[in-house]
Amino acid sequence: MRYVSEYRDADLVRRVIEEIHQAVTKRWILMEICGGQTHSIVRHGIDKLLPDEIELVHGPGCPVCVTPLELIDKALAIASQPDVIFCSYGDMLRVPGSGSDLFSIRAQGGDVRVVYSPLDAVKLAKQNPDKQIVFFAIGFETTAPANVMSVLQAQSLGLSNYSILVSHVCVPPAIQAILSSKNNLVQGFLLAGHVCAVMGYWEYPPLSDKFQVPMAVMGFEPLDIVQGILAIVKLLESGSVKVENAYPRAITYEGNIPAQEIIKKVFVNCDRKWRGIGKIPMSGWCLRPEYDLFNAEKRFDVEQIKSVESPLCIAGQILQGLKKPIDCLAFGNECTPTHPLGATMVSSEGACAAYYQYGRGLDD
Repeated sequence: MRYVSEYRDADLVRRVIEEIHQAVTKRWILMEICGGQTHSIVRHGIDKLLPDEIELVHGPGCPVCVTPLELIDKALAIASQPDVIFCSYGDMLRVPGSGSDLFSIRAQGGDVRVVYSPLDAVKLAKQNPDKQIVFFAIGFETTAPANVMSVLQAQSLGLSNYSILVSHVCVPPAIQAILSSKNNLVQGFLLAGHVCAVMGYWEYPPLSDKFQVPMAVMGFEPLDIVQGILAIVKLLESGSVKVENAYPRAITYEGNIPAQEIIKKVFVNCDRKWRGIGKIPMSGWCLRPEYDLFNAEKRFDVEQIKSVESPLCIAGQILQGLKKPIDCLAFGNECTPTHPLGATMVSSEGACAAYYQYGRGLDD
C-alpha cells in the first residue's frame, strides 16, 4: 500500500491542516477543477476542517457533467438505430437527454453496452462485422490517449464498422473562460493531477501570468489535497503568481510526451460546447478530417441535432464556481440521483451527486 496508505494518514492530514490555519491571514476563494477531487474533499470533510477564511468552489472538472445536452441527444439518436451496438462507460447511461437516457434506449430494445475501455469496443467491432459499433468518447485530456488508440487500432485492422462519438474537452481553455468572466470570484486554482499526468503543467504558467492567479497541481488522496491547498494558500499569502507542483510523485512539467504526440496525430483543437456553460472557443478536440471514417456524427448524420437545457437546473453556475449545489431550489427535491435534472447529479464525479451522497444540505 505504499504511496496510498500514508496519503490517508489522519495525523499527517491534521498537521497540514494546522499549517494551513497558521498560514491564512485573509479570505481566499479557491477552485478545485477535478470532480474526483470534489468528491474526496466532501467525503472526507476536508472543506469543514479548513479555516473559515478559505472557501472551496467546484469547477467544471467532471467530463460527464460538461458533456452538452445535444451530444447526449445525438448519442440517443445513434443508439436507437437498428444494427448499432452503442458502447459507453457506465456513468453515461443515466445522464438525461432531452427526453430519455441510454438506459431507456436499452430498455426499449437498443443494444447499449457498458465497456471498460474503448479497445473493448474495437474488439466488438471485430467480432460483429455486420453491426456498427459506436464508442461514446467523452473526457478531458486524461482519456484521450486510449480513445485515439482505439481509432488507430480499428484503422490498422481495417474495421470500417467502428466509429467514435467525440466529446473531448480541455482544461486550460475552461480556466481562461472562468477567469475572463466579469462574475469570476476565483483567486487560486487547484489543478487536476490526472490531466497533468498526461499533459504536464506547461500550459498553465501563461494563464497564471496573464490573469495574475496562482495555481497548484493537486492529487486525490486526503494528504494530497491538503498539501495542494497549503501550497496555493502560501502562494496567495506571499503574493506570488506561479504554478506549483504539489503532486510531484506523479506529475512532471512536460507530462507524457508520447501520449501528447499520439493525441496530436488523430485529434485537432476545435470549439466545444460545455453543458450549462455554452461554447468555449478551441476548448476541445475533434477528429482530424483524415479520420472522418471513424466520426460517428458524420456517419449517422446527427450533426444538426440541437437541444435546450432544463430551466430548473443551475449546473452551469455550479460548474463555474458561482453557485453550490445547495443553492439550487431543485436539489434534493425535483433533482435526485434517481430523477436527475442535470449531469452534475448523475455523474460519479458530479458536485451535486457528492453533496447528495454525503448529505450536504439535505438536513439544513
